[in-house]
Amino acid sequence: MSTEPEAAAEETADAVGPGPGAPGTTDGPDAAHNGAETTTARDGAETAARSGAPSGPTGGTTAAPGDSAATEAGGGASAEEAGTGEATTDRTDTGTGTGTDAPDGSPAAAGEKSEAEAELAAQRVERERIERRKAERQGPVDAGAKLSGTAADLLAAVRAVESGEKPAAPVFGSPEPARRPAPEPARQPRPAAPAEPAAAPGGPAPETVQAVRRVLAEGGAPETLAPQTAALLGEGAEGALRADPWQLLRVTGVRPEQADGFARALLGAGCGPDDERRGRAVTVWLLEQAALAGHTALELPRLTETLARRGVPDPDAAVQSTLAEGEALAFQDALEEPGGRAESASRGTQDTGEEGAGDGEERPVRVLVGLERYALAEESLADGLARLVNSAPKQDGSAADWEQAAAAARGSAAELIRAVAGHGLVLHTGGEASLAEPAALLRTARALGLRAWAAAHGPLGRDRFAALLDTSSEPAEPSSAEPARTGPAAVALAGLLSGAEGPGRDAEGTLDLDLLVVLDAPQLDVESAALLAESLPDGARLVLAGDPAVLWSAGPGRVFADLLAARVCPQVASRRPDPGPLGELVSGIGIGELGQVEAPGKEVVIVPVREAAEAVHRTVQLVADSVPRAIGVPAEDTQVITPGHGGAAGTRALNAALKERLNPGPGRFGGFDPGDRVAYSPAPGRTLPGRVTKAEADGLHLACAGETVVVPRDRVEQSVRHGWALTAHQAVGGRWPAVVVVLPGDAAQSLSRPWVYTAFGRAARHLSVVHGVEQALPRAVAEVPAKPRTTRLPVLLAPQVPTDA
Repeated sequence: MSTEPEAAAEETADAVGPGPGAPGTTDGPDAAHNGAETTTARDGAETAARSGAPSGPTGGTTAAPGDSAATEAGGGASAEEAGTGEATTDRTDTGTGTGTDAPDGSPAAAGEKSEAEAELAAQRVERERIERRKAERQGPVDAGAKLSGTAADLLAAVRAVESGEKPAAPVFGSPEPARRPAPEPARQPRPAAPAEPAAAPGGPAPETVQAVRRVLAEGGAPETLAPQTAALLGEGAEGALRADPWQLLRVTGVRPEQADGFARALLGAGCGPDDERRGRAVTVWLLEQAALAGHTALELPRLTETLARRGVPDPDAAVQSTLAEGEALAFQDALEEPGGRAESASRGTQDTGEEGAGDGEERPVRVLVGLERYALAEESLADGLARLVNSAPKQDGSAADWEQAAAAARGSAAELIRAVAGHGLVLHTGGEASLAEPAALLRTARALGLRAWAAAHGPLGRDRFAALLDTSSEPAEPSSAEPARTGPAAVALAGLLSGAEGPGRDAEGTLDLDLLVVLDAPQLDVESAALLAESLPDGARLVLAGDPAVLWSAGPGRVFADLLAARVCPQVASRRPDPGPLGELVSGIGIGELGQVEAPGKEVVIVPVREAAEAVHRTVQLVADSVPRAIGVPAEDTQVITPGHGGAAGTRALNAALKERLNPGPGRFGGFDPGDRVAYSPAPGRTLPGRVTKAEADGLHLACAGETVVVPRDRVEQSVRHGWALTAHQAVGGRWPAVVVVLPGDAAQSLSRPWVYTAFGRAARHLSVVHGVEQALPRAVAEVPAKPRTTRLPVLLAPQVPTDA
């Protein structure tokens, strides 16, 4: 499985043509990308070759005089995380634009890309070969040196996905987030350091792995897939594979055409495209691809159409067979009630007929098919939210105390306090400045004696909110004699659910709290949101707060957006604008306008470039020289953001060049050296920024958000990347004094308003835009919204919750 910290699916559709020009002297307009990160499918060799890609037409204006940029070799291509190795369009970054620009205009030598990867690969192969002979358990996947033909192709594809070099298939248009965060087990509190997830509790028996290895070899598939296949299929894995070779398609990174080759090798003449087993396997695979793209279910016509394109002769029969075997569920959802609200006509039915469920009255319905895990999560989430909305919150503090606290607050903070006083579920929207309002609410609740906590998407958001709590100027002072609760009130959401942070669980297994404020709520996917809703005790209050304009969750669903649209609970919109030129710029992007802003302090600077190599060079110059000198922000406080991992100006190429300049070294441990800035992904969809402290026999030691994390040797390649440059999905929830957004020319097709809004909004003091996309940027801001996702949450909530006018 791909291990990119912040999942992002391939955004390949949406070709963006010329659009309204956005002026940009010291202004900050630049490239955007839709609800997910761009990914690439090719490897390092391609990016190196692309570093001298031809330049496109010029566009963009200069902000301040600067000097010319030398070319910079691009790094190895990579993928934005996806979960399968379906072929996709590649994004190799070729910047366009003219002129050079920097805040300070001083030249900097371009760092050559270190090619340590090839050397590391050779070392890894040697180590794995030795380890495989010493033990039966799985070692790191072999590089395929002794494989050829189908086996080598399949292994290469799987390795490309697992290392983040290939994205998920754009089977359903342009998928949005490609990775779904795995919910943390919500049980016992754990040590403060985020524990490295075990590969498997106990893992498959050695004899099972050996048996599967023999079957894989017989079918021409790489034997290194044996441990993962055995873990997926269980004790009878060998028999299951022989009976149904297309079960191999369950393994992350295997594509239908590769599973077909494996099946032909095992079944011979008995294998054909009309095989019922193939139809079922491809149906499930497509539903998994849809989940990687953000959908919790697919409309039946869309699913059958895609099955036909995948060579399934009778798509309807394939869907019916999948439903009959219980591998997927079908639903009929009424599109509209006479009152204008959608409702569920049936849940979990295997009937795919088009008629609606009604009392003799026909209503339009849509038939959806989805995987059980997401269907059940979405239904559980709807039930949990309905419980919060329909039940009276616990009466902690008198009405007079709450009103006194609200009166002591100002503006929309007072509205938020009043809404929370009387409701179990409240939505709060706003930008960065609006965080002062949840902070005021939390301080008020604690002063009233409530067990109140805030949970952010990641440690950066947690620490930022904790600092805001300490400096908030809006404390409410209720008259209650209950002593105010003290101590840290901000946690990371994953730590809260796992028990590693926060109040822990009570005797009934629910979170031991009265009020929970979830920040960065747009990042909630249906599975983590369902786990959260199930974990709240009766009478608790839940506030979901966030900026609806940012990128959606990395996992399936659009929980926050669905709730805002459903209007089932009070919604408080902050009236606090983000200050300064950056706030003005980002606010305009949020409503689809990319205009000029006055930036007398060089808060926003555009750096036009012609090609990817120049973009890499200029980025290194900005981070290492210009921004520290002109803005006073050191390199360690400057974050680079780019649309994808691969390409000649993706995160790999940029990180290689930045490492060479800022922390050169041989990269003896998986390409890393002490002092390297990294992005660690303990689970799909989660990113922890950190630094390498040392490397020992037990693994790579990282300092992440004040905690020490040890990443075992065999997981370093899969879960740790250099972190000077991130994708926007990885950066969500974070904020840095200075941000350099890199928009190479070939990113134009992947631009969108949410991507631009998210990337530009990560800057607190200064934003530099390395601009090579010409008019694609303003066009994306004006015309390319978030990609739609198919979800059922509004329909599931409709019959359970009264409309909140």
